[in-house]
Amino acid sequence: MTLTYILLATLASGVLSVVVAGWLAFRYFARFLHQMISFSVGVMLSVALLHTLPEAFESEADTRVLFALLLAGLLGFFMLEKLAILRHNHHHEHDGHGHPPGHDAHEAGRGGMAVLVGDGLHNFCDGIVIAAAFLADPMLGLLTTLTIAAHEIPQELGDFIVLVNAGFTRKKALLFNVLSSMTAIAGGLVGYYLLAGSKQWVPYVLTLAASSFLYIAVADLMPQMQRRTTVRESLPQFVLIAAGVLAIYAVNSVFHRHAHGPEVGQSAEAAITADPVSPPSRPTH
Repeated sequence: MTLTYILLATLASGVLSVVVAGWLAFRYFARFLHQMISFSVGVMLSVALLHTLPEAFESEADTRVLFALLLAGLLGFFMLEKLAILRHNHHHEHDGHGHPPGHDAHEAGRGGMAVLVGDGLHNFCDGIVIAAAFLADPMLGLLTTLTIAAHEIPQELGDFIVLVNAGFTRKKALLFNVLSSMTAIAGGLVGYYLLAGSKQWVPYVLTLAASSFLYIAVADLMPQMQRRTTVRESLPQFVLIAAGVLAIYAVNSVFHRHAHGPEVGQSAEAAITADPVSPPSRPTH
């Protein structure tokens, strides 16, 4: 049953997020992207700090090792992003000499394929994270899926625009994005079969996942929000961040009651069965 949940979750976080991103790109790209970013920040921070990390630290893993892994994850994501930026700037320094439009179409196409390869690897890792979360706790798996989907929609939206700018037609860009997103399903399968028999590694995978959520929210998304400098633009940001946090809290509350309600009843029933109330004894004279 857990494997079924993992497959459905990876399908939802991958393929469905691409479909939603494609629909937004066709219809409401500029209008909804900023709101989606603010909402994603609230979702990612609350899942990382209130659910994923607590789940990891409640395990028998060494707390100091988990904190060191969290730090290593944050620094690792920073270095990966820095390398990508340096590579991008290096390309423009050597090819930014005022070429006419269309001169670099071949390079743009290669850039589009690089985006697809990178996105495929990213989705594969997302699938492993989702599998680890479901193996730890089904509710955490659901929250992790929602978090990844909330981040994937704006990311896939950006990838869609990059592919169109690289020369892909809109339909072709959407098709290739869908194919790339299906690597999440493969990641879910790999994660399930690797971690199901080695659950002692789940807390470490969850910690790395939390470092990814924290880095994306704080280093990537929040700086984009800081570009909105007026009160009129900033107030909706606070509201949408709070909405993201409350959405995760609501989902957590509903599924927590659903998960523990039957257990409470079963525990009470077991207690009654184990220690039945004996009838009052007759007074002795």
